[in-house]
Amino acid sequence: MISVQFQDFDFGHEYQQLAVNNSQDGAVVCFVGLVRDYNQAHSVTGLHLEHYPGMTQKALESIVAEAKSRWSLGRVRIIHRVGDLGISDQIVFVGVTSRHREAAFAANQFIMDYLKNFAPFWKKELTIDGPCWVAAQTKDQAALTRWQAPQATMT
Repeated sequence: MISVQFQDFDFGHEYQQLAVNNSQDGAVVCFVGLVRDYNQAHSVTGLHLEHYPGMTQKALESIVAEAKSRWSLGRVRIIHRVGDLGISDQIVFVGVTSRHREAAFAANQFIMDYLKNFAPFWKKELTIDGPCWVAAQTKDQAALTRWQAPQATMT
């Protein structure tokens, strides 16, 4: 299940949706990204996120399909917010279930790494010096290399 939305989400509810009536999976791994108050040498006061709906949905579906081809996964849930967000607001939720923790942890991290690099979201940080569009970070691009190694796939 994939959602791109303006409204906030309830972590507890999303966790329950992954776990309820799911006796075949022994692991649930969830990640939530938050708006922080400092980034790339700027004090941040808020964040504005934009996306291109059809393109974004297709990219996220492709990322989930790739994760499912690498690991034996049960349920996958991605929520990504757009619009204006304040400090400490939730931006993204990625939840993954699997029979075993290794696959759930790896798939969750894979999804986040691919989302950061390939999902068409544009971030504008609101800073005390004015608005600033956020460029892709080298560390996010470097994170992709771990998934290109053959041992990156687990069941």
